[in-house]
Amino acid sequence: MKRVNISDLVPGMVTAEDVYTYGNQLIIPKHTILNDKAITRLEFYSIISIRVEDSLADLPTPAVAPSSAPSDMPYSQWVQSTPEFKKFKQDYDESVNNFKNSINDIVEKGSEINVDEVLQNTMELFHNDGNTFSFFNMMQNMRQYDDMTYAHSINVSLISNVLANWLHMSPADIEMATLCGLFHDIGKLAIPDTIIKKPSKLTDQEYAIVKKHTIEGYNILKNQKIHDHIKNTALMHHERCDGTGYPLGIGADRIDIFAKIVSIADVYDAMTAARVYRGPLCPFSVIEIFEKEGLQKYETKFILCFLENVVLTYMNNRVRLSNGLKGDIVYINRQILSKPMVKCGDQFIDLSVEKDISIVEIL
Repeated sequence: MKRVNISDLVPGMVTAEDVYTYGNQLIIPKHTILNDKAITRLEFYSIISIRVEDSLADLPTPAVAPSSAPSDMPYSQWVQSTPEFKKFKQDYDESVNNFKNSINDIVEKGSEINVDEVLQNTMELFHNDGNTFSFFNMMQNMRQYDDMTYAHSINVSLISNVLANWLHMSPADIEMATLCGLFHDIGKLAIPDTIIKKPSKLTDQEYAIVKKHTIEGYNILKNQKIHDHIKNTALMHHERCDGTGYPLGIGADRIDIFAKIVSIADVYDAMTAARVYRGPLCPFSVIEIFEKEGLQKYETKFILCFLENVVLTYMNNRVRLSNGLKGDIVYINRQILSKPMVKCGDQFIDLSVEKDISIVEIL
């Protein structure tokens, strides 16, 4: 590791630290392979010098999904055939059912929230497999599960837990992120089923009613003996750092830190899940949307950490491209995370170069 003046940087060098503006905005994350555009960005923000790795060999080897699927079997089909997936699905179904019973008692009977019990119910899904990359592979293959409020809440809780781990938060904060994810959408249980389960796109009036679930959720939780972070997240998980969210329209400095984490998990799970009026969006389409629109709307450090890590969970996955070809993801482009390199037979297609081609489905 060495410190290099910006004027001496050359493409191919690798950052050894997160680089921030003087206003504490992340410019380029650690372990970025510099190119001309990245170096120009550093110059634009008047950065004087940064630390770089001595060589590419200093980069940590990222954990990736297992690559032992038979060559004649789609990766997703292989995942679903494994004992680990079958056990995960069984535990997941049980966890959703337990959570449904608990949350209905809270809403309908005003029962007191047993934080330890609901947390244990969720955390047990990690006990059989501590590898978060494998967890995302399993989640990707659970998308046939009806995306009702209860399953979505479990998903958001699990993704929030993983993101908090990626952010190297303390064990107590990781648990808090998990709990905030669990209860973030409790207010939807106060919205009529005719709207929540409507088998078509919502009208503007119906959408306005759905948006009230944030306030309804806060009202359900406000008298419970739970941490304010959980109550705030129910209220604020649709707020955005640029002030464009709801219900309060507040900016980054007033949004609860755990609401910022849950908001990312919430949007990612919602967009990659099926809807009655559309199929699930491909994760790479969602990642592209985050790259284009999310850096201002979400906490920069949180969203970059999430995207850089979640994209690695799809390494070795078989995908279908917009040109009809099928292939395997073999390399992640750190500058454009949504555009990896895909091997189709003997052909390597770099989607960051072939900009008219995109990943449309993970097989």
